[in-house]
Order: sequence, then structure tokens, then C-alpha cells
Amino acid sequence: MRFSSPIPAVFLAGFVFAVSGLAWAAQDQTTANPAAQKTAESPAPADATTKGSVEVGGQRIDYTAVAGIITVGATDAEDAQLGPDGKPQPGSQLALSEPKNPAEAPPVAQMFYVAYFRTGANAERWPVTFFYNGGPGSSTMWLHLGSVGPKFVETNGDTHLPGAPYKLLDNSDCLLDTSDLVFIDMPGTGFGRLAGKDAGKAFWGVDQDAGAFARFIVRFLTKYNRWNSPKYLFGESYGTTRSAVLANLLENGMNIDLNGVMLLGEILDFPAGVGVSGGGAGNDLPYELALPTYAATAWFHKKLSPQPPALDPFLKQVEDFAMGEYMRALAQGTSLSDAEKQQVAEKLHEYTGLPVAYLIKANLRVSGGEFEKTFAESEDMTTGRYDTRFLGPTIDPLSESAEYDPQSAAISSAYVSMINTYLRDDLKYGAGQTYLAQALFDGVRWDWTRKGQGGFGDVLGVNVSSDLADAMKTNPHLKVMVNDGYYDLATPFYGAYYTEEHLPIPQSLTQNIEFDWYQSGHMAYVRDECRRQLHDRVAAFIRGSESAGK
Repeated sequence: MRFSSPIPAVFLAGFVFAVSGLAWAAQDQTTANPAAQKTAESPAPADATTKGSVEVGGQRIDYTAVAGIITVGATDAEDAQLGPDGKPQPGSQLALSEPKNPAEAPPVAQMFYVAYFRTGANAERWPVTFFYNGGPGSSTMWLHLGSVGPKFVETNGDTHLPGAPYKLLDNSDCLLDTSDLVFIDMPGTGFGRLAGKDAGKAFWGVDQDAGAFARFIVRFLTKYNRWNSPKYLFGESYGTTRSAVLANLLENGMNIDLNGVMLLGEILDFPAGVGVSGGGAGNDLPYELALPTYAATAWFHKKLSPQPPALDPFLKQVEDFAMGEYMRALAQGTSLSDAEKQQVAEKLHEYTGLPVAYLIKANLRVSGGEFEKTFAESEDMTTGRYDTRFLGPTIDPLSESAEYDPQSAAISSAYVSMINTYLRDDLKYGAGQTYLAQALFDGVRWDWTRKGQGGFGDVLGVNVSSDLADAMKTNPHLKVMVNDGYYDLATPFYGAYYTEEHLPIPQSLTQNIEFDWYQSGHMAYVRDECRRQLHDRVAAFIRGSESAGK
């Protein structure tokens, strides 16, 4: 999970997934690796069912945990021909035309999941929430062992954790007091595998991925008889992108009304995200939307003089500047006078602590990677991308941008170690198997084009805001919850606010959106106080959206 090359990055569960020219550089376990292909063709292990309990708010909650595989087809038509065991139903077209060589068969995805069901809850009335991380290419171990599941990895603090052994603790902020929980690994991650012809291409893309999750949810609702339960989505990072497309697909393609969609580390409009594009010629919005995060970082590290006493009022001042004087200055382009440029640079210095000379040299435009490299340069330290509270030694003092993410380096080992331990020891699943924390791609590009929309074919052309808007317009009871950390430089919180404020929806539906900010980073839950806030706010959101629909 650690990358030292100075190359672009997209989102992997809140961590860096390095790419070169936005082409995926890893190994496709279904087409290039014969051993993995053999595994993908093997029957999925039987579900493992265990019992557990957790104390939340002073109340003991007993639960049943099920770890298993649900197999989905690459299209709705192919999926409809699969039986509950994931194999073609006898007499179906898939069964009749099944080739002798399994590698030539229609593609399928075995998707690994862990579901937690509260003991004694009325399944017809009790909510069920589906969780997933992002990437694209990440498993969901981060949300599973970091947020509101029954266990969490101890990571509180903003420094690199010591080596193993790590601690997995009971989670008093577990959401089982409000909803059943389903943590889903995307196709090709976790213990899930792909099989069939061109399986990677069939599941790795904006629309393809959302389709797989939609079919997974349909199969899950059928398997556990949860069709009449209140239903929620919870996505993090690229998982928020997935949520927008998935919500629209469920609402308008499968007639499944959702009660709520919860977004953590939102990224719907990629061209506006400094974490992806770093801005570009004629596109100054990423710089403006990232400025409040730069300012929050400077406030946290006490780089401002004078130091504002409170964060929230200070950020309101920065936001007004970003959308006012700063936006007008950048809009002038080369027409901006030297005197005006000097004035704006001094104001940026006041808000960010960056040297005035550096800001002028940067033409008032500092990308996320440049900020991470420069902010603590005098201390020979690199600032975190996914949580700017974290600092780490700079790898190359002469580089222009950050070469790694200090938060990823600080906590990744703990998550990888504990997911492997927990699944095998506690949930009794995965003996002899390899858990893939991230997908292996081997030259298979993620398909950023959209059906019926075309696009540029890469991440910089993706904006799924209209998908979420369509879901909200066709289901006016759908509630949306936006959660973001002030110190998240991958998906800046003000960018999420700006995107939601510009959704193409009627004014009447804006009341369905709520915003919740945290003094943490992309993975807000890694800070104990923020994990408690996340639980309380999500629980209130679920209860409120349920009552609103009655």
C-alpha cells in the first residue's frame, strides 16, 4: 500500500492507489495468473456463521455474523440465470451454452461479504445498511474494521503505529444498535474472485461496478428475506461515486427505493477535485475548493500568526475568501496585475502559512501534491494527503510534490494484519485463502466512460452528480448524508459542500441533504472522538429518515 513514485493517484479506501498515466499497474488475478484463475473457478467455500456480542451505550447487543460469497453475473440477464449457488440454473441459456473451457464462460464475480444481524430484531422493520470502500480497487476492510462494525483497529493519534502485534478492540460505537450491517468487498478483492472471459473488463468500470453491487444487493435481499427492510447505502471515497450511480440504478432500474445514502469523503465531480486533477489550464475550481483544507491544516499545526482561536469561524472566513476575492483573482488569468497578485498571495499566506514568494511563483495555484510537499518543508517533513494531521519524513527533498502518504504508511499494516487475523480466528472464514486488500489489475484499465454519456475515457471526465440527483428526484423521500473531515486533502470537505449545493435538483429537495464535518481526515473514524460522532450522527440520520417516511 505504500508507493514512492511521484505519479498521480486516485482513491483507494482513503489511501493512495498509484497509477501511471491512469493505467492500472498491478496483476489481473483472473486473466494473467493461472493459479488465481484456478481459484476463481473453484466453488466458493460455504458461509461461516458465528455468534458475538458488543456493548453499545451500556447495552449488550447479541448478533450473528455471516461471512460468505454471493456470486453475480456481469449483466442483469446473465445474473437472472444464476441459481442461489452462483451456478447457471439447469435449462438456462447459460447452462445450455456453457463451454468446456471455464475461461471462455460468461464472466461472473464471487463477491465476499460479512453481514452482522442483531439478535431478536424484526427483519421486516429493522434497517439494513450496505458498506463499501472505494479505490476503485479497494476491499472494504477499512470501514469494516475502522468505523461502526463490532470491532475496530486501534489507531488513534496522528503518528506512525509501532509494528505488530496490533490491537483489535470491541467497538462501543458499533451501529448494531440502529441497523444490521453488511460490509461488501468489490469484485476481485477480499476473498472474492472473478472467473470467465474478460472478467476484469466486465466488472471494472463505473457502470459495470455499480451494476455488480446492485445485483449483489438484490441477491442479498432475497437470500436473507430483507426486501421489506429499510435500506441504506454507506460509501467511502470512490465508494461515494459508486453510491451515486448505484442509488440511481436501484431506484430507476430495479424499483428499489432506498431510505438513505450516506457519503464519507465524497467525490462525485472529479474535475473539481484537487485530489485528482490538481487543477488544469482554465480549471481553477479545485484550488478554490481545496483552500479551506489548506487553512484547516495550517490551523491544526499552528502555522498561522496570529493563530485563530477556533476552527469553524476561521474556516467560514476562508470559504468566503475562496469563493470571493480568490475566485475573482484567478478568473482574471494573465490580466491580474502584479500588485493584485501580491495582495492575494499575502492573504493566502495568512490563511495557509505558505511563503508569499512560493505562492507568487506558483501563480497563486498550489495543487494538493505541492501543498503536501511544501507545507512542512522547513522541517523536512511531508504532509498527509488523506489526513493532513499526519507528517512523515520527506523522501526526496528536491521533488515538487509529495511522493507518499504518511497516513497510509502509518496505519496500513495494522489493517492488513488485523483483517487477516479477525476473519480467520473470529469469523472462521478464509483458511488457506488469500485475502486481497486491493484488486490486482495487470494492465486492465478501469473504464471511466459512462453508458449513453461517452466521456473522456479517464477519471478527469467523470461527474456522477446527476445520478444522485436523478435518484433524489424519482424518490423525493430519499435522504442524503454527507460526512467529511476538515483535514482530508484527497476529497476536500468544501468540495463536497460545493458539489451538493450544485446538484440539479429542485429547491424543495435540498432539505433532504445534511452535512456533517469532523476534525479528522478522509477516514474520519480513525480518531476515537470522530468515530463516536460518526456513530451518533449516522444513527440519528437513520432514525430520522425512517420516521420521515411514515
